[in-house]
Amino acid sequence: MERQSGSAPLRLAALLLTFALSVLPLVARAEVALVMVEEHGCAWCARWNKEIGPIYPKTPEGQAAPLRREMIGAPPHDIEFSRGLHFTPTFVLVEDGKELGRIEGYPGEDFFWGLLKEMMERNGVALATGTPDETG
Repeated sequence: MERQSGSAPLRLAALLLTFALSVLPLVARAEVALVMVEEHGCAWCARWNKEIGPIYPKTPEGQAAPLRREMIGAPPHDIEFSRGLHFTPTFVLVEDGKELGRIEGYPGEDFFWGLLKEMMERNGVALATGTPDETG
């Protein structure tokens, strides 16, 4: 069998290029999350949990900004909030630990989705394409 000179380095280069092209976009992507600030006994938090909680991760919004839950009395130290947290639930859109915007209170299912989508669009958070059935 005749050995082709230079084919191994070419295969290695192709492999490294493929790896770089698949991994680098993930490394460069900003970390976006929707932080739900809640407290025990909050009726509006319970309502959100019932109406939105089960489907949120399956939606384009949930794919773009995964939910992170925090308690109001113990705000996380890795997030830079633009102002204090006084109401529950409060939904804070964060990117790389910095607040982009917030929804204070839960205005009901219909208003919540519109407010969230508008806040994401205003802050350049790209939504996943497709319906919840396609992404989940």
